[in-house]
Formats: sequence, C-alpha cells, structure tokens
Amino acid sequence: METITGTAAGVPFTALPPAGAVDGPAPLIVTWHMLDAPRTDAAFAAALPMAGVPAWRVHLGMPMCGTRMVDGRVEAALELARQDAVLAFLTPIAHQAVEEFPAALTALRDQLPVDEGPVSLLGASLGGAVALQILATGLIPVRAIAMVNPALRIRSTVGPVADLTGQPYRWTAEAEKAADELDFVARAGEFRAQPPLLLVSGERDRPELREDAFALVDALHEQYADPDVVELITVPDLGHSLADEPGLEPAAQRPTSRAVDEILTEWYQQRLRS
Repeated sequence: METITGTAAGVPFTALPPAGAVDGPAPLIVTWHMLDAPRTDAAFAAALPMAGVPAWRVHLGMPMCGTRMVDGRVEAALELARQDAVLAFLTPIAHQAVEEFPAALTALRDQLPVDEGPVSLLGASLGGAVALQILATGLIPVRAIAMVNPALRIRSTVGPVADLTGQPYRWTAEAEKAADELDFVARAGEFRAQPPLLLVSGERDRPELREDAFALVDALHEQYADPDVVELITVPDLGHSLADEPGLEPAAQRPTSRAVDEILTEWYQQRLRS
C-alpha cells in the first residue's frame, strides 16, 4: 500500500501504512511537524517515516503551513511573526492545531483502517507543544507520546523568532498569559494521564530548548508513578531542524534525521508490543 494524502476535517495529512502484514485495523500514530524544516506534513513524513513501525503514521499539516500557508506564501507567516510573535504567530498555530484535532481524528478513522484504541502522538518543535496540550486536555486517550526538539516553553521560542524577524519582542500582559498556557515545564503536574514519554533532544539544538527538555523530564520523573517510562535521548550532531531548507517538499533523510528515525522506530515498536 502506498502513501495516502488527503484532508481530514479540513486538515491536510500524509499517511504511511503499517509495516508488515496487518490483519484488521492497525494502531495509529499522529504527528505534528515543526515550523522549521521540515515544515509540511509531506516533508516531515520523508524526514521521519518510521517505516518499520506496525502502525499507521499520519502526519498532519500544521495551521498556516504547507497548503494552508497564509496567502500561499511563507513570507506571510513571517509578517504575522513580525506583528506579534506570541499572539499572532506561535500560540494561534498551536491552539488551532489542538482544537482541530478531535474532528480530524474522527475523520481519519472514517478514512483509514485504524483501530479505535488510544492514539500515539509525536510532535517536533512547536508540534511538540501541540502534542503535550492534547495530552494535558485529557480529551483523547493517549497510548504513548514522543517529541523531537520540542517547544516546551513558548518563551524559549520567542528569541529565535525575533532573530528571524529582525526585531526584539515586546512582552505584554496578554502575551505573558498566553505563554504561561504553553509552559509545559510549569504545568508538568497537570498531566492526569501518564503514558510512556520519549523526548529526543539534539546535541546542537538551541540551548534554551535543551534546558527545557531536561527540566521537563526532571519534573515528570517526580510526577509519574513509574518514572522509568519517561526517557530523554540526546542525538549527537543534531541541531534544531530535521531537513534542509526550504523544507516544503519531501527530501532525502539527513544522517541525523535517520538517527532520530531509528530511535523513534524502535521506541514505538516497543510501546506497541506492550
């Protein structure tokens, strides 16, 4: 069976079929890509295909990305970032992705032979914030959750966005409140569900994101009844992005992305067996 592309409740997706022979509906892993390269669902599927996993890997397109780019232009998204990196760019993208997921999940189950059990999640960079917010809401049962170079605190992503736009960010009370809502290190105690969690961090990722990764894992180790199911793996030589620019179309895997892909493949295989 080949790659399937389409939309689910208006959300674009790239779906990869399970590895091996599957008798009946298969488990489901849903992913959200980063805003850096790879910045579309198709490009993310090529960077992290997880081809050996006996589950459907459905890569959802993030709002304002790919076929949903504002006015069809990457520059239009940067204009929103210049307008207000937190209130017009980062948090609207993350919140919309969370809000549209339940309907998208229902549509995916209508379109693909996936089972009705808990879903597994994967998010990279801002997609990691989406995955964690879905876990925090508790509305969707989650079997396992993995993240790659995730944005665990929106405050930690503002600096890189400011570097991209060329202007410093001016914090307001409204922006501070919005950032608090997407600070998952501070909110670590709010996760009622405690599924297995893997955090993959690039050795050369942005220092502030690396610090947040270690802080979240430490916090979850204190919160989880079984702290051993919370893991952090550092990937040598991996920076923040997982593909070369512009990151809009599928491309050959980088060696570092292949290393991440192998880690995720083995981890999800173990979680699905258990």
